[in-house]
Amino acid sequence: MGGDALAGSLTVTVRGANGKPVSDAVVTVHPGGQPSRGPIKFPWPYRVQQQNIQFSPFVLIVPAGAEVAFPNLDKVRHHVYSFSPGNKFELKLYGREENRIVKLPTAGAAAIGCNIHDQMVGFIKVVDTAYAAKSDASGVATIADAPSGPVVVRVWHPYLRGPKNEKVLPVTSLGGGATREAVTIELRAPAAHH
Repeated sequence: MGGDALAGSLTVTVRGANGKPVSDAVVTVHPGGQPSRGPIKFPWPYRVQQQNIQFSPFVLIVPAGAEVAFPNLDKVRHHVYSFSPGNKFELKLYGREENRIVKLPTAGAAAIGCNIHDQMVGFIKVVDTAYAAKSDASGVATIADAPSGPVVVRVWHPYLRGPKNEKVLPVTSLGGGATREAVTIELRAPAAHH
């Protein structure tokens, strides 16, 4: 059967309480509320580079079990770590043009930092669904091949006020064709670094 008729697109516009668009929010769709079966592949690179003493991108989406590269493009050395349960790792000091690979096994969020540069912060959203997208500068996230039928749609942002920094959207099923949703999330101020 041609599955094309059953798939659609889901576009979610994410705004803060102030009405401004929120970028780097991760929208996930779980068909039937369940994890995706089989391998998950996203089209973007599973890479967080260190450049200008910051992590780029600020938020990266990868599937559980993915290997993520951490190339250092800076002239200084970095010491990258995550204390997040299920995705703890530590990359000891390494220098320019060196790369490290980390496998992230557990769905959830890994907050990453640098032991030397406290201002460096980034997040890796590890997902167990093939349907995920990140909002752009205009707050828009699009999942092109959203499945029709019953779904659980969540939006996650590292500074979203709420359990696990996420919010479940009221949409409970998707039809074929284009579905548009808008969500307002409350953000807390980023944690101050000591």
